[in-house]
Amino acid sequence: MSEKDRIPELFGSMSFNEGTMEQYVPHQAMEVWRDCLKSGKPLPLTAANDIAEAMKTWALEHGATHFTHWFQPLTGITAEKHDSFISPSPDGGVIMEFSGKELIQGEPDASSFPSGGLRATFEARGYTAWDPNSYAFIKDGVLCIPTAFCSYGGEALDKKTPLLRSMEALNRQAMRIVKLFGHDDVHSVRPSVGPEQEYFLIDADMLSRRRDILYTGRTLYGAKPPKGQELDDHYYGVVKPRVAAFMHELNSELWKLGVSAKTEHNEVAPAQHELAPIHSVVNIAADHNQLTMEIMKKVAQKHGMVCLLHEKPFAGVNGSGKHNNWSLVTDTGVNLMEPGDTPSENAQFLLFLCAVLQAMDDYQEMMRITVASAGNDCRLGASEAPPAIMSVFLGDELTGILEAIENDTPVGTKEKELLRVGVHTLPRFPRDTTDRNRTSPFAFTGNKFEFRSVGAPMSISGCNIALNTAVAESLRQYADILEKADSFEDTLHTLIRDTIRAHKRIIFNGNGYDEAWVQEAARRGLSNLPTTPDCLPHYVTDKNVALFETHKVFSAAEMRARCAIMAENYCKVTRIEAVTMLEMADHDILPAVSAYCDTLTERLSHRAGRYEQETLALLSKLLDDAYDARCRLEKALEHTAGGADEHAADLYRDEVLPAMRSLREAADAMEVRMPANAWPFPSYGELLFSVK
Repeated sequence: MSEKDRIPELFGSMSFNEGTMEQYVPHQAMEVWRDCLKSGKPLPLTAANDIAEAMKTWALEHGATHFTHWFQPLTGITAEKHDSFISPSPDGGVIMEFSGKELIQGEPDASSFPSGGLRATFEARGYTAWDPNSYAFIKDGVLCIPTAFCSYGGEALDKKTPLLRSMEALNRQAMRIVKLFGHDDVHSVRPSVGPEQEYFLIDADMLSRRRDILYTGRTLYGAKPPKGQELDDHYYGVVKPRVAAFMHELNSELWKLGVSAKTEHNEVAPAQHELAPIHSVVNIAADHNQLTMEIMKKVAQKHGMVCLLHEKPFAGVNGSGKHNNWSLVTDTGVNLMEPGDTPSENAQFLLFLCAVLQAMDDYQEMMRITVASAGNDCRLGASEAPPAIMSVFLGDELTGILEAIENDTPVGTKEKELLRVGVHTLPRFPRDTTDRNRTSPFAFTGNKFEFRSVGAPMSISGCNIALNTAVAESLRQYADILEKADSFEDTLHTLIRDTIRAHKRIIFNGNGYDEAWVQEAARRGLSNLPTTPDCLPHYVTDKNVALFETHKVFSAAEMRARCAIMAENYCKVTRIEAVTMLEMADHDILPAVSAYCDTLTERLSHRAGRYEQETLALLSKLLDDAYDARCRLEKALEHTAGGADEHAADLYRDEVLPAMRSLREAADAMEVRMPANAWPFPSYGELLFSVK
């Protein structure tokens, strides 16, 4: 059998998906499971026992010896605790057991996970609860059961719980709207997401020689190489053999787990690549993306490479994002973000489009907060990434239609009709599949919205929680109005027109990289929050707390906790980077340059050449500059006193980061004038072109 013929057999072979369940789970238990998925009711213990027994049988047949509740704590990574299937038998032997109770709920130690104050230190117990919408899978001989994670008091300690809550909130409000349009056959509306994952690959030998990459995931020093991405010759270029072998194995491993990796190619920067999956329901997409990042690192290691997922591993070249392609899909297969061909579908589409526009405008600070981190601060606003200002790209065609509705003016049709939204009066318009603006943070790309500000290592849960909830709020307001309307068509037209007028400031089809946009955005009253510390004060505003409490996604306490964790993470990450810079300066850079200056001084005693004289003078000055910056950095770190709250975050932004930039500037300038064999670690050129 050829490899391509094996792919259907390979796909999902290590996933306990619905097809596998049909083979192992009793029919009655399957029906109960399906009913629970549809209704949202808890799974009865009898059915859980049947499913657990079937899951155990399947897992043992596929070589698993342990099981774990696989969850996503507030650390940015996944967590797992392995328990064996074995239990002692009365005869002194062992039996293989796995109960429905063990499937549904676990009790891992929660004491060492960040909680932001939701859990006292002495309250170690946490609970995991099975997400039956996300299939179990086998990884490294362990049956992994996707779960939510909460505290003893029921507060969410993870990213999945609020994501599931936001999905329910959005479903409730979207269903009200689709019913108003007469779609009685629809029973649910779910957000569909396809996250495009960008990453870098470097040779593994480089890692041991670059402590900055080892400790922080990015380079803290590095002069620009003679050749970078200027020629655009890497983008969509021929994939190198080692990378091709990596991609081949990566695809196989992901397909086994049921992750539908679809597209792979070279990205813009040297050593940069991208993998895109087929879209799926957002909670499954989030699980799969976490798995994808984990498997990427493991497979890269097997091939003698290191996978870098930092947002900005190399200064001066493209950073790595994770474009979050979001749409709304009914259980009947209709994409509500699809413009459609018929007037009624167009009217429905325009209403959902307005809901997204309003959500992005009303909660622009919250959307910006969801992509805030120390790493993403290095990327957002750079020449290859969206700005920190939130805006929406719609394209000229769709923008023109909205303007016609807003102004009650003729649309550019042959008949020049006034454009009304009424079911019988809205003309057809083609789907705009073009994406002519790569500078927008939030772009409509034909039948979905692409949120481009998400950083490569981030979980997609955060941005989708906020987007789902904000859109749910827009739809709630619309449903309240339309359900009371005497004339549905007239009220619908007025509602869409007024929404466009109220929120058109968020639409921007121009160049987001242009400095003029910053001024224009300020004139429009849009928020500009360039750094994480700028974002933090906006996290728990009354408006944001009210949004999440109204839709039962977050409590005020859960939001305060996440704000505290964000501040703490920013401070700790920045501190680790600063201390690493000091260590590399003290142990490597300053001694190396000083030693080379001694060599130049020795040469000058024998030959008074211009090279020796001028190089010595320049390096001596830069060495002093670097040492001064090093001392400023050390003092700035002392000033923070090891704090990790919002005040400390401001100090890191205002004092520590400028000192880090000064130290790097001096060090990079010295690297340019130092002999390659005298510089203490691999250059950018060696790193970016290390994989042959």
